[in-house]
Amino acid sequence: MILPGDDPESIAAAACCIRSGGLLGLPTETVYGLAANADDDAAVAQIFKAKGRPADHPLIVHVADVRAVAHYASELPEFARQLMQAFWPGPLTLILPRRTGVANAAAGGNPTIGLRCPSHPVAQALLNALMDCRAARQSIPLSVWGLAAPSANQFGRVSPTTAAHVQGEFGDDLLILDGGACDVGIESSIIDCTRGQPVLLRPGAITPAQVQAACGVRVVPKEELLTLSASAPKASGTLESHYAPRARVRLMDAQEMQASLGDAGAGVAVWHRSVMALPAVGVLSHRMPTDPVLAARQLFAVLRAFDQQEVKQIWIEAPPEAVEWDGVRDRLQRAAR
Repeated sequence: MILPGDDPESIAAAACCIRSGGLLGLPTETVYGLAANADDDAAVAQIFKAKGRPADHPLIVHVADVRAVAHYASELPEFARQLMQAFWPGPLTLILPRRTGVANAAAGGNPTIGLRCPSHPVAQALLNALMDCRAARQSIPLSVWGLAAPSANQFGRVSPTTAAHVQGEFGDDLLILDGGACDVGIESSIIDCTRGQPVLLRPGAITPAQVQAACGVRVVPKEELLTLSASAPKASGTLESHYAPRARVRLMDAQEMQASLGDAGAGVAVWHRSVMALPAVGVLSHRMPTDPVLAARQLFAVLRAFDQQEVKQIWIEAPPEAVEWDGVRDRLQRAAR
C-alpha cells in the first residue's frame, strides 16, 4: 500500500508500523529503503529475509540527528563529528565503533555500525515522530532511535528510486511512504571513521575532496588499506557484484559502442552520452546526461526501465574518469560484474 508521505496521518501509520515490529518502504534523498526499528533484532531479521540478503552483511542505520549517535556508537572521533556538522542531514554514511548490545542484527554482528542522517523531508518526519515518546502508545516501546534501511529491492539488484519501484519488488502488502523520485539517485558515500583518519569505502555524491575540506584530514582510498595493515570493516553496498539488472550490462567506450551497434539488433539497449548512429530498428536508446549529478539521478531508473522492456543486454558508455563521476562509475562497474 502506497501512502502520501506528506500526510501527517501517513507518518502516524508508518510510525505505528515500525513500533509494532513491521517493515516499511521509506523514501530518502539517495534511494528508497526497506526500513525497520534498528534495535529490534526480530524486525531487522525480516529485512534480511525479504531481500534475500546474507545476515552478516550489515545495514545502514538512519537517524534523525546527532542525538542518536551516542545510542549506537561507543566513540566519535573529532573528524567524524566535523563531517556530521558539515554533511548531515545528507548522503554521507559514517562507520563508527558500535556500542555493545545495540543493533546487533542491523550491524550483521560486526563491532562497527554505519550511521546516516537522511535529508528527505518524509524520512525526517518519520524519524522525528519515532523519537517523540509522547506520540507512542503505552503498550509499545517508546522512542525508536534509528531505522535500519537498506535499499528496498531484492539483494544485489537495482536500487529503487520511486515508490512504484518498491511496490514492484515487494507487492501491495508492504506499507510504502511516497516521497517522489529520489533527488540523488545513488546510495550514500561511506566513510570508515574507525582508523584514525577517514577511509572511503563507497563513493557517492559527496566526494573525498569535500570530506577532506570539511575535516582537514586526508581521505584514504580503500585500496590503500593494506598499508594500514588491516582490512575494511564490512559495509553496505560494497560487494563486487551489486546493483545489477536482469539484463547483462556491458561498459564500453564510445568508439567500441558505435562499432558494435552495426551488429546489434533486438534485445539490446544503450545508454550513451556521445552522439550515436543507431540501427534503424531493434535497439533501444536513452541519452545519458553529461552532468554527473543528473546521470546519478537517472541511473537506476534507466536500468529498471530497460529491464521492464525485457532487453537481454544493456550497453552503457563508460563515465569519464573525473572524480565527480566516481559514484556513477562505481555502481555501473558493480552492475557489469
